Amino acid sequence: MVGVTASAEAIITQALDWTIAGRQVALATVVSTWGSSPRPAGSQLVINDRGEFAGSVSGGCVEGAVIGQCRKIFGTGGAQILEYQVADEQAWEVGLTCGGKVSILINALADVTALQTLQECLTQRQAALLMTNCDSGAQATATASTPSWEFPDMDLDPRHLQQRLGNGVSGLVSSSSVQWFARVFQPSFRLVVVGAVHIAQVLVPMARLAGLDVTLVDPRTAFANAVRFPDTRIVTDWPDRYFQNQPADATTAVVLLSHDPKIDDPALIAILDSPAPYLGALGSRKTHARRLARLAAAGVDAKAAERIHAPIGLDLGGQKPEDIAIAILAEIVSVRANLGVRL
Repeated sequence: MVGVTASAEAIITQALDWTIAGRQVALATVVSTWGSSPRPAGSQLVINDRGEFAGSVSGGCVEGAVIGQCRKIFGTGGAQILEYQVADEQAWEVGLTCGGKVSILINALADVTALQTLQECLTQRQAALLMTNCDSGAQATATASTPSWEFPDMDLDPRHLQQRLGNGVSGLVSSSSVQWFARVFQPSFRLVVVGAVHIAQVLVPMARLAGLDVTLVDPRTAFANAVRFPDTRIVTDWPDRYFQNQPADATTAVVLLSHDPKIDDPALIAILDSPAPYLGALGSRKTHARRLARLAAAGVDAKAAERIHAPIGLDLGGQKPEDIAIAILAEIVSVRANLGVRL
């Protein structure tokens, strides 16, 4: 097993990697739910012919049965919708939560052109739709700029697809002859951590587990290095210069942890006017009052400075580095949820 906590983007990457390696690959996607269902529509699982898989379609309830069905279509190809519900004896065998129903589309990946296009879109932080034919398993990728005539066989209202891209809701769509599943992929929610300090050593791996795309920024190479932060994207530059090249967008959270005004203050000035939904800075109320005074002296508008979450994180009462990291991540997750960021 590769892992069940993989992000949506990681699942697509895994599917492509396995295909390139010559493995037979199938994709399972939750297309509809009713009642008690652990995973929403759009949740995905990818499996290869060795039985390795990544992702989840039910949190563990029906994975075994779905994987078994996926392995059956390696040789036959095409697509199939599986139904699990309480009234069905099969549902009890796989342990579906009482009172629930889930429909799962499985399709063998014969042509991965659509997945390659999708990966390119996500790399460019562009929202995209992965369209899957529920009968044949054929796939196509559409974006906000995709002309409707590129998909003549879909016979779908392009306005409907644009609406799904806008609201981020995956779901079934029907044409005159066939049903499609439109899986919305949005750019990963980013977390930029400024300051490679002890709290960051806890926060960075936790944030990755929560599905955030994490970058650590600190000009001090003694702090920001692969020994202290393994498997981490590290930028050893001044954060204000980093944000000039990588602007904080509407899906970016910024956490300032260095506790050094020479590092934190220029970063804040660089991003206060950005659309980033979360800006947090480490420090007590007294520390933050001094920070606000410095920002005011630098010409920062007091109203703009009100955006800063400080003291940073939800007030959970803990003071250890891991407690503070949990509080910060909890606050970011809350902000992300309020934005309606979906799978």
